[in-house]
Amino acid sequence: MGGMITAARIASLIEDAPAWALIGLAATGESLRAAGQLEVAQHVYSGLSQPMNVEATQIALPW
Repeated sequence: MGGMITAARIASLIEDAPAWALIGLAATGESLRAAGQLEVAQHVYSGLSQPMNVEATQIALPW
């Protein structure tokens, strides 16, 4: 799993989320806001479930 969860780490993951999703959070349309929320949440969740220091040469295990 991914190490310690901190506010700074979550903020960094949100900052790295796709731009369209971040812009979608402030959209007037409900469906675009919902899509943006889901994308940002998935991005943060996947970032938190990955190890913090992954060697570039190491292949991730499939499980």
